[in-house]
Amino acid sequence: MSDICVSIVSHGQGKIANPLLNDLERRCSGHNVVLTKNIPEEFPIRDRQYPLLQIENPSPKGFAANHNQAFRHCDSGLFCVANPDIRLQADPFGHLKAAMSDPRVGVVAPLILNPEGTVEDSARYFPTPFGLLRKALGRSDGRFPIDLNRPSAVDWTAGMFMLFRSEAFAEVGGFDEGFFLYYEDVDICARLWKAGWKVILQPTTSVVHDARRTSHTNLKYMRWHVSSMMRYFAKHLGRRPNISKITGRLNLDL
Repeated sequence: MSDICVSIVSHGQGKIANPLLNDLERRCSGHNVVLTKNIPEEFPIRDRQYPLLQIENPSPKGFAANHNQAFRHCDSGLFCVANPDIRLQADPFGHLKAAMSDPRVGVVAPLILNPEGTVEDSARYFPTPFGLLRKALGRSDGRFPIDLNRPSAVDWTAGMFMLFRSEAFAEVGGFDEGFFLYYEDVDICARLWKAGWKVILQPTTSVVHDARRTSHTNLKYMRWHVSSMMRYFAKHLGRRPNISKITGRLNLDL
């Protein structure tokens, strides 16, 4: 049995997913991959040095449903969710697993860099209407402060690359399939904290992501974004976990 099951979903993105499959082969070990083709596509897959399961959906699913489906094929202690446009410059899993030495860490994520090497805002405070107003007025970007030299407990971390303890993922029921494309990551982090699991950013390792903020330019994606935001507030507003009481915020001892 592999240590880690990696779930990757392609939405007709074979050209950008294949380099990630190559990175996993060249730079990492001790894992298997579940590759979901969410829409029909010509995506030739050569033999890999790791176990690779391919799923072809008869009809498209959302982010949550695709990764929950992959998890049902996972028999590993750790479950990694990775966007197809992630690139690995080195094996991130050793550092991420080190953060799991605390048995109450439910999910850990690396630093996310853009192709120019700038740190992206992947660790953020839980959203609130007041926080969104401050962001709209340019008074805050919602970014969670972290220590670049040691693991930090954060409110939530973005879903382009997350390493879950499989036990924790199963305990909270995986991603909420009522969301579609947005806020699945915010919601599952809130539920992990509420269930007594920690959400950690591990800054001693990083992956590269070419972020494409489609919701800012496409009306359909913007509608999905707003709908997911309203669902999140209906579930969690006024009931957000106070992680400072659980961990002392940035004084986390791992």
